[in-house]
Amino acid sequence: MGGFFGTISKENCVTDLFYGTDYNSHLGTKRAGMATFNKETGFRRTIHNIENTYFRTKFEESLPKLSGESGIGVISDTDAQPIAINSHLGRFAVVTVARLDNMKELESELLAKNLHFAELSSGDTNPTEVVAMLICEKDNFVAGIENVYEKVKGSCSMLILTEDGIIVARDKLGRTPVTIAKKENSYAVSSEPTAFHNLGFRIDKFVGPGEIVKMTADGCEVLRKPNDKMQVCSFMWVYYGFPSSDYEGINVDKVRCSLGQKAAQNDPTDADFVCGIPDSGIGHAIGYAIEKGIPYKRGIVKYTPTWPRSFTPANQETRNLVAKMKLIPNRQMLDGQKVVFCDDSIVRGTQLRGNVAEMYDCGAKEVHMRIACPPLIYSCRFLNFSASKRDTELITRSIIEKYEGRDDKNLEEYVDDTSEKHKKMVDEIRDRFGLSSLRFNTVQELVDAIGLPKERLCTHCFDGSSWF
Repeated sequence: MGGFFGTISKENCVTDLFYGTDYNSHLGTKRAGMATFNKETGFRRTIHNIENTYFRTKFEESLPKLSGESGIGVISDTDAQPIAINSHLGRFAVVTVARLDNMKELESELLAKNLHFAELSSGDTNPTEVVAMLICEKDNFVAGIENVYEKVKGSCSMLILTEDGIIVARDKLGRTPVTIAKKENSYAVSSEPTAFHNLGFRIDKFVGPGEIVKMTADGCEVLRKPNDKMQVCSFMWVYYGFPSSDYEGINVDKVRCSLGQKAAQNDPTDADFVCGIPDSGIGHAIGYAIEKGIPYKRGIVKYTPTWPRSFTPANQETRNLVAKMKLIPNRQMLDGQKVVFCDDSIVRGTQLRGNVAEMYDCGAKEVHMRIACPPLIYSCRFLNFSASKRDTELITRSIIEKYEGRDDKNLEEYVDDTSEKHKKMVDEIRDRFGLSSLRFNTVQELVDAIGLPKERLCTHCFDGSSWF
């Protein structure tokens, strides 16, 4: 997916920029970069591949190359960023958290105007460069960003570092959160509000959908008012978000705890204890334990020294290995026990298959699974949500194809949690993994746990309801 951080100060901001960007590391695994502006030396930029190492380790040696009172940083699951531009709008650097679902269309449109692109090593055009080109089609930054809003299908939030400030723009439907914070003589902006606390910032503003704000060390100026409509990704609270972060003023871990409580309500399952699949399943498990009145125990633990965050390589064989290696069952805790395991979601089932088998190998009598969100029926077209790019990679679609002969037939019935087809699909998933029982939370339970109106949330991957 990706996350960004920016800050502007009356003093050197590089340390805040370095740690603030690092606090977005759980949102991406491929590329990272930072850019700074100094009135004497101008723009400086550094970009590294972080697929096989950590952000801090990779960038510590680069810090002496950066200096200035303003800067932007990004963790990306896709392209190398920031992009540095010299244009009629002036010199600027830009980072994006985006998915350009109509990338080929935009690329062709710009090439037809006799423009050109630099290429990634993969041979693909850099999406952030496409965004920069769209901005530069207009006479000012606000009009340029509105051009991006108009032409991009998917989503695009961005930070633009200029010589006199940082322009903050949230996706037109607010699919990804963007938050501004302040401290004495400094302002900061982040995808993850968790980045603020230890750096001394306090939240000042949740940027609205389509809103454009210019940030300086002295304050913030709204350049474009927010749109009325919003479709913020509900999966941010389920999985991607860091537990201590607040989106739209709603805390991630409180939502996860509430989802666990909802899963426990009217659940007749008799179990000895509940455990969450680390890390994102822990909040759900705690909520379940509270509501159910049974102990929370760590039946599976994560080996944090080398697996600090989720990692979704494209290769299936590698995914299987990663899923096995990063989680370790606690044999003495599991032996002879009836266990409820809570997890955020089931995408392909790669990790779940191995987890369940190992629980039984460790002597578990029963393994019951409770999933925080509804079954994933549609792949995401709005965010770079996972390594799954096609609907057919979802376990639900393989089951639908088995029953219907096509993976896209009668989807509305499989979405409906009261239908027989939905129940049959859930039973099939349960049987494939040898679970004693399997239950998913419903769309309505997810909406209620978050606390925003359904129309202000994106629930597309569960019910196909969102729009461009």
